Amino acid sequence: QVQLVESGGGLVQAGGSLRLSCAASGRTFNNYAMGWFRQAPGKERDFVAGIDWSGSSKYYGDSVKGRFTISRDNAKITVYLQMNSLKPEDTAVYYCAGRYAYTAYASPEGYDYWGPGTQVTVSS
Repeated sequence: QVQLVESGGGLVQAGGSLRLSCAASGRTFNNYAMGWFRQAPGKERDFVAGIDWSGSSKYYGDSVKGRFTISRDNAKITVYLQMNSLKPEDTAVYYCAGRYAYTAYASPEGYDYWGPGTQVTVSS
């Protein structure tokens, strides 16, 4: 079993940057593909980025391509989301998720474990 805890959220002005971290517990972290999702009030949970368990393949939602970068450090059992050029529409609760598979998946239903989320607010 894997437990996930996000950190790094906060308030930032448009055009600024934040780096989210997702710390995982459990010995089998290397066997999990990881994803980041976000959910704004009244909206569905959307795919932001995903990374396979080796870190060699990465996937991004269309709205964040070129601005966000996902990475992982298996030695530190942590996944990161570097967010640059932030926009007010990026405001949401950001969730880290893990699935026991090699490849990341763009649908929330494909994930087995979730963190509690961290709030990101981008002011205009």
